[in-house]
Amino acid sequence: MKATIWHNPKCGTSRKTLAILENLSRVELTVIEYLKHPPTKAKLAQLYADAGITPAQGLRLRGTDAQERGLPEASDDAVLEAMVAEPILIERPLVETEKGARLCRPQDEVLALL
Repeated sequence: MKATIWHNPKCGTSRKTLAILENLSRVELTVIEYLKHPPTKAKLAQLYADAGITPAQGLRLRGTDAQERGLPEASDDAVLEAMVAEPILIERPLVETEKGARLCRPQDEVLALL
């Protein structure tokens, strides 16, 4: 099975999710450090749609100015534009497999994709 994780190595939950994926021999893993290589607006929209959440639900609030900027109440388009411009606004980790996509908080959420 192929899996892609949009990963931030400074995030404990992201590291734990990555460890789960790395310890499964049946997973062919692609790791994307999204702060260095952010997803496109279209890719983010697709990931959130596949995960069954809105872009605002995928917005990182802690440690960002998202709340002050009114992003939790903004349109999907505005949230996605902000995330592409400033990838730190993307909550992590996002994982995608052939079974769909998920925001893996807590890290055990990744098991539903395997």
